Amino acid sequence: MPLLTTLLIGLIALLHLYFLILEMFLWDKPTGRRVFKLTPEFATASKALAANQGLYNGFLAAGLLWGLSLGVEGLHIKLFFLACVLIAGIFGAMTVSRRILYIQGAPALLALVLLLLA
Repeated sequence: MPLLTTLLIGLIALLHLYFLILEMFLWDKPTGRRVFKLTPEFATASKALAANQGLYNGFLAAGLLWGLSLGVEGLHIKLFFLACVLIAGIFGAMTVSRRILYIQGAPALLALVLLLLA
């Protein structure tokens, strides 16, 4: 697998670990409230939901890292988890903010294309 594809998948995994930290641990803290533009009241009220969402982002990161650790043998795992990230990005763009499509969906789509062309 070309180095660029591996680096991009690794970056996407790290991005989802960052989402995990933001959503599970920083949601109601100043950093989390600033990133997600939340009021203190909303952040407190939605903290458990955000933690759940963060956990799922952690699963996406773990799957991508698992696929990377297997090298060429992990092709199907990488394809599956990148597709999950892309679908989550599309759904997030449709339901929350179009920005999610660019932050989450576009890198996953690019990685999928590069992976399939390799």
